[in-house]
Amino acid sequence: MSSVEKKRSNFSGTLGFFLANVAGAVGLGNLWGFPYKMGRGGGFPFLVIYLVAVFAIGIPIVIAEYGFGRKFRVGPVKAYSAVNKKWSFVGWLHEITCILVMGFYALIVGYLMKYMCMYFLAIFGVGSFAATDGASYFTGMISSPIEPLIWTALVLVLTYFIIRNDFAKGYEKACKVLLPVLFVMLIIVAVRSCTLPGATEGLKYMFEPNLSAFGELGFFGVFSLAVVQMWFSINIGFGTNIFLSSFMPDKTSITRQAIVIPIADMIVAVLAGLAIMPAVFAYGLDPSSGPSLLFITLKNVFADMPAGNVFGFIFFVSAVAAGLSTSIGITGALVPIGTEELGWSLDKSTGASCLLSFILSIPVSLGYGLLSGVHPLAWLGERFAGYDMLDSIDFLGENVFLSFGALFMVVFIGWVWKPDAVLTEIEKNGAFSWKKLWLFLFRYIAPLATFFVALNSLGIL
Repeated sequence: MSSVEKKRSNFSGTLGFFLANVAGAVGLGNLWGFPYKMGRGGGFPFLVIYLVAVFAIGIPIVIAEYGFGRKFRVGPVKAYSAVNKKWSFVGWLHEITCILVMGFYALIVGYLMKYMCMYFLAIFGVGSFAATDGASYFTGMISSPIEPLIWTALVLVLTYFIIRNDFAKGYEKACKVLLPVLFVMLIIVAVRSCTLPGATEGLKYMFEPNLSAFGELGFFGVFSLAVVQMWFSINIGFGTNIFLSSFMPDKTSITRQAIVIPIADMIVAVLAGLAIMPAVFAYGLDPSSGPSLLFITLKNVFADMPAGNVFGFIFFVSAVAAGLSTSIGITGALVPIGTEELGWSLDKSTGASCLLSFILSIPVSLGYGLLSGVHPLAWLGERFAGYDMLDSIDFLGENVFLSFGALFMVVFIGWVWKPDAVLTEIEKNGAFSWKKLWLFLFRYIAPLATFFVALNSLGIL
């Protein structure tokens, strides 16, 4: 065992593991992805399928990831190699996914940080941010060649200093601050959003049975939207669940955590929907307006809302807390490439991971300015002709490497490592009363659903 591995610590206890994993799961997938995908999926039908998917597919997979990660207590690549070196490529799929996702994730968290600061200044009447049209301001910001990268660098510097000396302790301390801030701020904005005149239409859109979305997208279209959102939201296929569970104390119940963490993540996603959808309907805006919902639509909403600058600041504080916590978790999953594969110190590996993310974010950021005419995947066909740098990196990360990393992971744990090995790790904390149901869901339902999502992500289905 190397000196690097000897210094490896665990989370302080069950609460520390819970906070770290909820914070790692709760991110832009909740505050950004969930509301606009729910808008595209027709509201209620999307929400129902999402909830079912969490329990029938998500939780069984997370149980397996937690058992796998705690058993070997190493990064994803070494964990797969410990069972069968031929399957170490799955660990590399996870790591490549994290690299690609961080290439745009840190950039977007930087956008959020900029908006948070601008709303803070606007509260005191400083600057013209509050009076500027949402679309004009956002376009001007992202097309700047330098400013977005400065904010991206700030996000990565914060990430570096939080985990550079001891990942588990640093991340746990950060999560004890970030997660409560996220919950409190989201609740405040959700309450304000739901009390706006006309907000009831947004609540009906979310919770009133309505099957019209099935006519527009078809059942499988809505199903795919919901499952992909669930998949991304609770970090399936990233390797982060495997990595974070490698710091799980032996006394912590895997099954309990694998249930309460996705549920907590789901609560945040619904809170994000409550913070955004009622306000969108109150002001007669498009609930399916895509990623612009966060930066353009909401800015226009806050501009018209009484005390809008205050609520805008509160909302973007919660968004920064969510984004930064996930940035730390994904970066942490990259660190084993240095510490375990190259023998580097934690400090050096963390710095290299952050630097790699920054370097990749440069062309992504410039894709809205100097490189706006570059479409890297256009050679793949008409579907990709309009994909800019961010769209291309996002597609490769989430639709290709994430999809197949998740598929191979489910097959590996369910049919190569075998569930008995998972059960041995799970039952360190007592009998697993519903293991027969888990076995059925994980070995049969999860692979089928994962295979479907992988094909759908590539546009085959």
